[in-house]
Amino acid sequence: MARNRQPALGVPAAPPTYWLTRFVLLRLLGALYAVAFLVAINQVLPLIGADGLLPVGPYLQQVSEALGGTGAGFARLPSLFWFWHSDAALLAATWVGLGLSCAVVAGYANAVLLAVLWVLYLSLVHVGQEWYGYGWEIQLCETGFLAIFLCPLLDGRPFPRTAPPQPIIVLFRWLVVRIMLGAGLIKLRGDASWLDATALYYHFETQPLPGPLSRWFHLLPHAVLRAGVWYNWLAELGAPFFAFGPRVARQVAGGVMIGLQLILLLSGNLSFLNWLTILPALACFDDGFWARVLPGRLVRRAQLAAAQAEVSRPLQVAAWVATAVLAVLSIRPVLNLVSPQQVMNTSFDPFDLVNTYGAFGTVGQQRLNIVFEGTLDDNSGDNSRWRPYPYKGLPVALTQRPPQVAPYQLHLDWQLWFAAMGTPKQYPWAVHLLAKLLRNDPRALSLFAANPFPTRPPRYVRAVLYRYRFARPGNAQGRWWQRERLGLWLIPLSADDPRLLAFLQAYGWVAP
Repeated sequence: MARNRQPALGVPAAPPTYWLTRFVLLRLLGALYAVAFLVAINQVLPLIGADGLLPVGPYLQQVSEALGGTGAGFARLPSLFWFWHSDAALLAATWVGLGLSCAVVAGYANAVLLAVLWVLYLSLVHVGQEWYGYGWEIQLCETGFLAIFLCPLLDGRPFPRTAPPQPIIVLFRWLVVRIMLGAGLIKLRGDASWLDATALYYHFETQPLPGPLSRWFHLLPHAVLRAGVWYNWLAELGAPFFAFGPRVARQVAGGVMIGLQLILLLSGNLSFLNWLTILPALACFDDGFWARVLPGRLVRRAQLAAAQAEVSRPLQVAAWVATAVLAVLSIRPVLNLVSPQQVMNTSFDPFDLVNTYGAFGTVGQQRLNIVFEGTLDDNSGDNSRWRPYPYKGLPVALTQRPPQVAPYQLHLDWQLWFAAMGTPKQYPWAVHLLAKLLRNDPRALSLFAANPFPTRPPRYVRAVLYRYRFARPGNAQGRWWQRERLGLWLIPLSADDPRLLAFLQAYGWVAP
């Protein structure tokens, strides 16, 4: 006969516990930190190294001069790289970050280790310029800061003797509420296609980096795509209001919000944004839920730790102090949420502790792609033999299936998606990139999938603007894409072109 697990009549149910919730949160956070630092190891030098596309040294000098000194610059953009920003320093910080992240994944995490990870990544974001100007970068910083107060100062065991502070669990819920509401409200105010439920007619084709399933999603019946928009409204503007509700309502809300992120994971490559958004939503689930889905051995270890739990007054005090500070810092983000002039992906404090978020406030109806092309011919006209530089994520070859790269991020590909909607004047680093391709610069070329000129540099390089569209499945040519040339985005230039040299000198990228 089964034992009755319900509390006796008149006896209140035990309050929920979060030992397993903390375990899952920290393991996922460690994995996301590891991906983020791995991305930096591979790309930080080509992007912001001493010979990168946007070198960090001149950037910090400009910030210092604009704000009136190094001290003011540090106060506005706190970063360890104000003190040492050589290539060796950048790589050392990223490798240390990767190592500590792997320790967290393996099960070792305490407040000191998590604080070091937070400082390292915050330092990188604050000097990363537009390469690190995405909402998920400050979101990782905010998430990492919260996690510092989730575990003891020194005890790094997976299940220490101190329970997760309840205020920090609530702050994780507050984080996912702001993320979802910010994304929903910016859509509500930003693009009529969300209101008339047609946004998904275009999103899967025009998003920054499509994935292997993006074409399948794009070709779903319009009725299904309209239903997807309404599910988006439910997840972003409905479910968040139940994140602080009773247990069942809270878990249903968490499931709805996570469900949206899983759909986005399958339908495109949004870096680690979706995994990072799932993380605070996990705080909607207590140990009662996790005990049903995690291995029994893990559940028993958590139960043993809970039975031997000790009250850590310093941890509780730190959690309440952090809660009070973050409550005050939440005022401006909340005012931004209710403002008709809402901005997204912005921080209101120098340490990125409480930020405002949002995504796809507008949805483009055409996919524009910039393709860099080079030629060895002496003639730079259209009749020359131009060879394209293939990207790692953005489409170039019409027969190439979009790859799955998320949660890894391809910084160059992302920025070129934005640049295609602008001009070279708005993205001067693109001219710097062209100059590096003319020299067969190995670091710049590492950002591409291949070098079409392995033996000697091209004579000319240009950038062509195309409009790409998904090809229908089963076409005779086996194409994933069809495209239309719109014109030149950057005119053909040679390494000794006076216009190119003058441009680079104006930005301090070559010696006068």
